[in-house]
Amino acid sequence: VQLQASGGGLVQAGGSLRLSCTASGGTFSRLAMGWFRRAPGKEREAVAAISWAGSRRYVADSVMGRFAISRDNARNTVYLQMNNLEPEDTAVYYCAADVNTVSGAVSVESMRYDYWGQGTQVTVSS
Repeated sequence: VQLQASGGGLVQAGGSLRLSCTASGGTFSRLAMGWFRRAPGKEREAVAAISWAGSRRYVADSVMGRFAISRDNARNTVYLQMNNLEPEDTAVYYCAADVNTVSGAVSVESMRYDYWGQGTQVTVSS
């Protein structure tokens, strides 16, 4: 499975971005997907995750109400809509795929994920 993330950039505080991650080489509808981020000097953290058909979703407390994860299995793509961005959201964002999962499952543990995208930089200015 290969993952290609896009959509990052520089935005002012309060602005919005939508990240996309397109998968190839696997059965996307059988992959649980996640978004993680790593800010400078911090550990990687889970931001959001979604099950095969989108029936279950996880969003981190730190971004609850501002970020939303969704997927389009017909397009092999998972999205992270980020609204009301804050400078603290500045990080490299990574999408990841979990192939060893079952329908309806999501995981926030990075070790559960088997494939990772290359990362896309999000910078929020104050």
